Amino acid sequence: MTLSNQKHLFDLPENPIYLNGAYMSPQLKSVEQVGINHLKKKSQPFSITEIDFFSEKEVLRERFAQLIHEEDAQRIAIIPSVSFGIATAVRNIPFEEGDEIIVLQEQFPSNYYIWQELVKDKKVVIKQIDAPEISEIRGQLWNQRVLEAISPRTKCVAIPHVHWADGTKFDLKTIREYSNDVGAYLIIDGTQSVGALPFSIKEFKPDALVCGGYKWLMGAYGLGVAYYGEKFDHGTPLDNNWMNHEGAENFSNLVNYNHNFKAKAVRYDVGESSNFILVPMLSEGIKQLLNWTPEGIQSYCRQLNQDTLAPLKSEGYFIEDSAFRGDHLFGIYLPSHQSIHSLKLKISEMKISVSYRGNAIRVSPNVYNSKEELEKLVSCFI
Repeated sequence: MTLSNQKHLFDLPENPIYLNGAYMSPQLKSVEQVGINHLKKKSQPFSITEIDFFSEKEVLRERFAQLIHEEDAQRIAIIPSVSFGIATAVRNIPFEEGDEIIVLQEQFPSNYYIWQELVKDKKVVIKQIDAPEISEIRGQLWNQRVLEAISPRTKCVAIPHVHWADGTKFDLKTIREYSNDVGAYLIIDGTQSVGALPFSIKEFKPDALVCGGYKWLMGAYGLGVAYYGEKFDHGTPLDNNWMNHEGAENFSNLVNYNHNFKAKAVRYDVGESSNFILVPMLSEGIKQLLNWTPEGIQSYCRQLNQDTLAPLKSEGYFIEDSAFRGDHLFGIYLPSHQSIHSLKLKISEMKISVSYRGNAIRVSPNVYNSKEELEKLVSCFI
C-alpha cells in the first residue's frame, strides 16, 4: 500500500520536529487509549479473570509472528528488555574455550556486555568487526569484513540488522549462509529495524531475534519480544516462573508443581509476562504496523529522503548508500572542516530532534514526518 502522512494518528505538536524515532517512538493515540483502558482495570481487580493472564499474551505472540513471517507463534517469547533476550540465548549456547563470537564495532551495549562476560567465564574470543573508513562503498566493505571473519572457530554471530548509530544494513541472508557453513549461531538484535524494515524469519533464518518494543514496534517502554528457533526448543529459561511451566492455566492445580517447561519459546517468557498494561499496548502498536506494513513504511521514508539529502552529499557530508542502510534510520557524517558544536546549536535553534551517536548525526524519520521537515533539517547543514 502507498502511505500518506500518518501524523494524525499521533499526538505530536508542530514543534519540535521529531526526526528521532530510533530514540523512542512517539505514542500512537490508539496505543495510549489501550494503555489507559487497561490501567483502569486494576481499580476493579475482580474484573481481571484467570484467562486474562494468558489471552492478551497470545494475541501479542500472533501479531509479532505475523510481522516477522513466522508461522508458529509459540516461537515468540515476551521479554522485559533486549539484554534479557540476548542473555537467554547466551545461557543456552554450549560454549567451549576458544570459541569465537563476532560482534560489530560500537554495536549497542545490550548486545555486547553479555558476550564480553564469556571471555572470562568461558574463555571465548570476541572478534569485533570494525567499520571501514568513510568511502562510497563503506557499507559493502563492512559487510564483507563480517563474512571474512566467519571461520570454523566461529560459534556465534551476534549483530544487529541495522547499526543503531548510523543505520548501516547487514546482509543477513548471506551472513546466515556463511554461519551455517561452520555451524555457528546467528543472533540478531532487531530493535532498530523490525517494524520499520521488512524482516522475514523464512528468509534470514536466525536462531534468535530479539527486539525492544518501544521504538519501531510502537509499544511502551519496558517490554519486548523475541523469536527463538529450534536450537533453543529445550533450553533453560533465565526466569523460572510459574507461568512458563506446563499446566499454569489451571490456577486451582498450581499447588501441584509441574517441573516441565512449556514448549518452544514460551518457556522463555519473563515472570509477570501477562503485564496487563504493556502487553496490550505493544500488541496494539504491532496491529497498526501490520496495517501500514514495514514495506509501506520504508517506501514512505524513501520518498522523504529522495532528492532531499542530495545537497548534503554535494557539500561533502557522508550518508551511506541506500543499498546498505535503512530509509528509516541513517547517519550523517561531517566533513573534517565542519564543527559539530555549531551544527548542534543550529539544529537545536530550529527545534529539530535528532540523536548524536558516535561520530554520526542520527536521523530517523517515520510516517508522521513530512518532506518539508527533512528539508528544514538539511537547511541547517548548508
